[in-house]
Formats: sequence, structure tokens, C-alpha cells
Amino acid sequence: MTAQYVLGIDLGTTNSVLAYASLDDDAPHVELMKIPQLTDENTIENRTSLASFCYLAPNKPKEKLNLPWAAGRTYCVGEFARRRAAERPERTISAAKSWLSYGGVDRRSPILPWQAPADIEKISPVVAAQRYLEHIVATWTAAFPDAAVADQLVVLTVPASFDAVARELTREAALAAGLPAELVLVEEPQAAVYSWLAETGDAWRKSLAVGDRLLVCDVGGGTTDLTLIGIEEQDGDLVLDRRAVGNHLLVGGDNMDLTLAHLVAGQFAEQGVELDPWQAVSLWHSCRTAKETLLADDGPDTHTVSVLGRSSKLIGGTVSVTVNRANVAELLADGFLPRCEIGDAPQRRRASGFQELGLPFESDTGITRHVAAFLSAQSEDPAKVCPTHVLFNGGVFKSETLQTRLLSVLNDWREDGETTQPLPGVRDLDHAVALGAAHYGWIKKHGGIRIRGGVGRSYYVGIETAGLAIPGAQRPLQALCVVPFGMEEGTEIDIPSKEIGLVHGEPAEFRFFSSAVRKEDKPGDLLPQGNDSELSETTPLLATLPLDESVSEPYVPVTFQTRITELGVFELWCVSGQSDGRWKLEFNVRSDDEEELGG
Repeated sequence: MTAQYVLGIDLGTTNSVLAYASLDDDAPHVELMKIPQLTDENTIENRTSLASFCYLAPNKPKEKLNLPWAAGRTYCVGEFARRRAAERPERTISAAKSWLSYGGVDRRSPILPWQAPADIEKISPVVAAQRYLEHIVATWTAAFPDAAVADQLVVLTVPASFDAVARELTREAALAAGLPAELVLVEEPQAAVYSWLAETGDAWRKSLAVGDRLLVCDVGGGTTDLTLIGIEEQDGDLVLDRRAVGNHLLVGGDNMDLTLAHLVAGQFAEQGVELDPWQAVSLWHSCRTAKETLLADDGPDTHTVSVLGRSSKLIGGTVSVTVNRANVAELLADGFLPRCEIGDAPQRRRASGFQELGLPFESDTGITRHVAAFLSAQSEDPAKVCPTHVLFNGGVFKSETLQTRLLSVLNDWREDGETTQPLPGVRDLDHAVALGAAHYGWIKKHGGIRIRGGVGRSYYVGIETAGLAIPGAQRPLQALCVVPFGMEEGTEIDIPSKEIGLVHGEPAEFRFFSSAVRKEDKPGDLLPQGNDSELSETTPLLATLPLDESVSEPYVPVTFQTRITELGVFELWCVSGQSDGRWKLEFNVRSDDEEELGG
């Protein structure tokens, strides 16, 4: 069936958004979908975003978490789940998307809520993401019962920093939620650019010129995502070329809320009020509202932060303090966008040699230092790649104060006497990614300006070197480049290399590596992996490849073929040099110890 609509879905760390457009229209008219969700027991309201929180209710007493499409449910997602995080944090899942990108855990195992008591039934990061997407699918189905989601063009966004494993896990959650197998993955910063292109139309060429460098700085609730786009000329027209993507940085608006909560807790302490753990979590959520209120363009000079009391002696059952707009702006600007030099690097502070296991949150909250490190990774002279323009995205940058601070720091780094300019016409920072994803889907069918880029990392397979064995030591490993940076979707290449021995008929571990900074490596380049800091290892694949009966040795001599599908899926084929055998290795993370792969 031909798709009637394109759906743009922003599966966000703290909020998820759905936008859509009719594919039959001659021009794209993208709209936001209102998402019904619980805001309290038995209370459903429509919101323009779905809070990316999942609350797992206890069996007794049963809470009323019914939805029009789901009766008797023992969990909920959305705004009520976010609110329950303040009261029952041990039963509430947040930042599931960040867990999807963290290779330090088995992301298909029930580990969330992280470190919750043993008597609480947990779910995996993949299932948590699936539940958010199932809610979005149900919302669409209720609004458009005659246009099944599985028949539509769906564009799902992922952070630019997501590697192949994280993208595959996101796709797995999407398919389990009922999205079509042909769904398209688009990087979030690129989606934000498409949203800007949709707002400005052909006038975008008046804002950017050949040689310009656009930094997309996306600071959301839980993460910071950086992308550098160059403006080039091709056949007499301007084109956008994605040149670099940053690492997955776990620092964002949630850190700011916690910082403000720390300040307010100090003010409570000065009044002789010591907050218990329950109140501290509640305060964190209250400070999110305070931050957004005070930093708004028309925000008040002061804001009162209140926390429900836990003692009958407290008058009115609450405790309150007043925070000042100017003080909050200074606190957050200096703490998260500090002035620094372009050669500065993020500080790796540790309070102790022992650290609690969990997500690798950034120890340095200075986003400007992370931007400096990102630019420094692109050139030996980072001032030469300092952006000429910035596209702000994410709820944090709704604050003009924070936009102005980042621009000021970037201008301090410029050596050409020019100033870095914000792109004009950007209005909806909360929903831009979903709106841009839907716009991208529309122009994918009808035509329009596209961002060139391909894959945002180079990928490598680990090749064990031949040689004498040493007791207790593994043989050295080399890294063979099989996907070059920027390889386009819908293309395939034969990897030039000597034949490699492929283990078949018995369990084997296949190791993969990636790099966001090694952009010059070509297919077939063989690197001594060692402790190369420019290579990061992805989750290894444990597999038993079907036995090739025509080969008597435990190794089949193979060469590699790489394919990036139109959907952006990475396929690595191992082609036998002695028979017609072919084996496909995919970036899947399995909960089983091993997996049978087809030949």
C-alpha cells in the first residue's frame, strides 16, 4: 500500500514528539500530533510531547493507569510517570535512550530501573524505548484509524553520536512497537537543520554561503549532541555537507535542574529546613519549572520554589524559598557554558578511585569545553574550523541568556575578525527534531535540499594476527577498515584486502571498532589497534556461523563486502574464496550467549 503520510518521531531522552505531513500535498505542511497521556490516576490530557519516563506500578495497591487503548495496565509512560519519579524513583525509568547507547551493560536484559530493589520487576532499555513508541503508535492509530502506521513512511531520529549497535537496538524497539520495517533513521542534528530549512524555504541561501561552517548545538534534557556541517558548491548550487559528529555527551538540562536544586537546598538549610531524600527528588523536578520560568524571554525577576512538607508542623504543608532570575542565569551560564580557550579539554575529575556503576555521565559540565574538544578533533588548528554560524536546538537554548553566552565564547575563538551568527527564523526548539524529521520524509519523496553525509563514523573489524602463542596472552589485534566515514546509504563496496580466515561451525567472538575522527581511512586499511585512543570498541558479536561442508579447515578464507542499505543499516558480508558460501554479520546485541547466523 502506498503511504499517505510521513511520520517524524523524535524519541527523546526526556521527551518524545510526533509530527506528520500528508505525502499527497504539493508542499509540505507539517503538523504536531497531540499525544494523550496520563497526568494523574484516571486523568488523561493531551500534550505536544510525551515525557520519556516509564513508571512500573506495584501490584498492591493497584493504581488506576488505564488508557482508552489499554485497560488494566501495570505501568504508564508520559507525564504521570515523570511525576511519579519524584515520589517513587526506584520504580521509574528515565534516560532509556542513553542506556541504549551504553555498551557497558547488556541492553537487552532487564536492568531498569537501574539498581532498583530486587523485588521490583525490571525491563530492558530496548523494552522501555518500545513502550514509548507503542504509545506514539497508539496515538496515531486512534487519530487515523484508516491509515495504519505500518503502511506509512516513518522517519525516526537518533543522536548523531549513536554507533551501529545503538541504531540497531533503536530499530529493534521500533519494529517491536509496530513501526514499519522500512522505517528511516535520521540523525537528530540533521533533523533540526531540516526543520530550519522548512521554516526559511529558499531564503536559507541568503543566510549561508560557500565556505561557511554550521555548528548544530543540540542541548536537550539529558544529552548534548554536536554536528558540524560545511556549505559547499556543486554544479553552481549550494549544498550542505555533514563533516563531523561529536560523542554522546551525557550532560544537559537535567544537570542544570540539579544544579539549581543544590542551590535551593542550601537556601532551605539556611532556614533550618533539612530535606529528606523524597523532598530532594521532588525539589529537582520543581527546579526544572523554576529554570524554564526564570530564563524565558519574558520571565519574572523572581520565582518561588516550594516542596511539599513531610511534617504536620510545617505551615500549609509546604516549604518555600525565592530564587532570583539574574543569579540563576549567572549560575547556569558559568557552570555549563564557561569561558574557555579553544585548546581547552574537558576535565576528568574523580572524587574517588571507586565509582558507582551506571551511565557514564560527564564529570565536566562545561559544554563549551566539550565544543572546544570537538572542534580540536577536526583540525590541528581548530580556529580554522570554528563555526561561522550556529543552529541552536533543544529546550536549554530557549534561554536567550545561554544562547548569548555560547556565541560570545565562540567569537572569542575566532581569529578572522568575524563573528559567529545564529541562524535566523528558528522558533520551536522543543519540537524541531520531529518537525524536521517529517519534513525530511516529505522531501525524500518529492525532492528538495538534502544534507550530504552518509555514515558518521568509520567502522572496522578486529583481525587476530598470526604468530606464536604466549600462555595467558591474546594475540595482537589489527583493525581492518570496512566502512569509510561518509559512506552513503544505498551503496556497497568490496573491501580490498588479502583473504581472512573466518571461523565457522563453532562459537566465535567477532569484534568491531568505530571512530568519529579517523575520516581519511579507506576500505582495506589495516591499523594496529593496540591502545589507539581514536578507536572505540562496540559490543562484540558472539555467533556460530553455519559450517561450510566443502571446507575441511576450521577457517574459511573470505573477503569482505560492505553494504549500507537505503534505511541506513550496515551489512557486512563474508564471501568465501573456495565455495559459494556467504555469511552476513549484523550489529545486533543478543541476550543469548550465542546466535546462529545464516550462510
